[in-house]
Amino acid sequence: MLWSLTKQQSNIGNAKTDGMDEDMNFTGNQYSLLILLFNVPFGVMDLPLTLLTKRFSGKTMLPVLIVGWGSMATIQAAATSFAGMLPLRLLLASFEAGFYCGVIFYMSLFYTRGELGFRLAIFFGSALLAAAFSGLISFGVFQINHPEIYGWQWLFLIEGGATIIVGVVAFFWLPARPETAWFLDNREKAAARARTLRDGSSKINTKLNLKEAFASWKSWRFLHWAVICFTYPVAFSTTSNFLPQIVQRLGYSTVKTNLWTVAPNCVGFVVLLIFAKSSDHFRERGFHIVGALTISLVGMVVLASIDVLEHKGVAYFACFLMASGAYIPSVLVHSW
Repeated sequence: MLWSLTKQQSNIGNAKTDGMDEDMNFTGNQYSLLILLFNVPFGVMDLPLTLLTKRFSGKTMLPVLIVGWGSMATIQAAATSFAGMLPLRLLLASFEAGFYCGVIFYMSLFYTRGELGFRLAIFFGSALLAAAFSGLISFGVFQINHPEIYGWQWLFLIEGGATIIVGVVAFFWLPARPETAWFLDNREKAAARARTLRDGSSKINTKLNLKEAFASWKSWRFLHWAVICFTYPVAFSTTSNFLPQIVQRLGYSTVKTNLWTVAPNCVGFVVLLIFAKSSDHFRERGFHIVGALTISLVGMVVLASIDVLEHKGVAYFACFLMASGAYIPSVLVHSW
């Protein structure tokens, strides 16, 4: 289920390697604008959609976001210009905005704080595997020879359609909370409630209260936290959106570019699980986050300071460093 959802974030990069920007007659920095402006509704809609998830439960909101997300991804195949693609990307970002935070809130209903980091790593790691195998999937899809439909359009159609199916299934499969889980018996439901109470507070499954929801904004720690959350996604966004283009800069064909993005993301998935497990075990988040960002930073500095065509091996190794550190903070910051 998670594969088809997280895959959508990396497919525009793969689509570009198949000439999407040329087929749509992009000029100047229009492709970069698609990436940049995507983050505007993604940031604006995050909070209200997460509040709605608290109000209506993850069982309802998450499938709605999934289906909306998949619909926009599918319709992208019909875009013929930058003007047509931009509003679709903005709508896609709006549906995506509340999904990850909604999933974190949803999983916190089932797992304790000492378990949450590794569980979120498994969930978020599917984004790495999706990005890794997107190269293989894209390679196969781009071999479709159709006189009127480009390979990148098939990519959007197939992945968007799969996401819609996942959303429909999720609506009937997901429980609202442990007490209503269809796959738990009464004894297991009681144990789940006791675990949550022991790890959290004397109150669980409370209704949405906006005053209490915004109470933490009054703390001096909130500003520091906002700075952390504002800066750490730089590594993630750079890697998830531009890794195919970075590999393509090494002078490889479209086929090799998509295939060679597989290994860095697979290694990144393994490193993510190791860091998350260590963080849960030692009950420490900060140094793990700083360490991960340092690894990613080293990779970016190497890529920025060398001639990638003269030092292809070093540049490709730097891609491994980027992918190894970029995704870890997204898991540990939210677990924290």
